[in-house]
This record gives sequence, C-alpha cells and structure tokens, in this order.
Amino acid sequence: MDRYQMLLWLSMALFSLGLLGVVVRRNALIMLMCMELMLNGANLGLVNAMSVNRDAAGGVLVFLVFVVATAELAIAIPIVLLLVRRTRSLDLDTYSELKG
Repeated sequence: MDRYQMLLWLSMALFSLGLLGVVVRRNALIMLMCMELMLNGANLGLVNAMSVNRDAAGGVLVFLVFVVATAELAIAIPIVLLLVRRTRSLDLDTYSELKG
C-alpha cells in the first residue's frame, strides 16, 4: 500500500469517525467537534488528491473549506452558549421547545 492510499484510508476513517460521533452523541459541543473532524477528513482527502494530480484546485477547495469551518464555528459556538445559558444543558433533546 503506497502513501496515497494510506492517506485516503486515513481521511475516510476521520470522516467516518466524525460522522459516527454526530449520529451517536447528543452533546452539542461534541457534535460540533465531530463536524470539524469530518471537515478535516475531507480536507485530507482533497490535499491527497491535489498531490496525486498535481493540481492547484484542491488547495483552493481546502482553503474554502477552512473559511467555511471558521464561519461555522464563529456562528455556532455563540448560539450553543446562549442555549446553554437558557436551558443549563448541552443535551440536544432539551432544545425540543425551540421547534417551530
């Protein structure tokens, strides 16, 4: 198994571990961390494809994913903190009253 295949398997494992964490866990902060793990797995796959194909488009996509992840965290963490202040819990099931 060469280096590119190993990096591809690692990126798939990171993405799968993040997806499993989002599906299984009910803690809002842990779900945010698992989403970031999924984004890092996708970034590793893009960087691996960029190095195999010798194409700069993968680097542009990685930069775009980093910008989106930063914006996601800048918006999601204050929302979670406000919800925790209101309900005194990080469990997503306690937020069911917010459904419209």
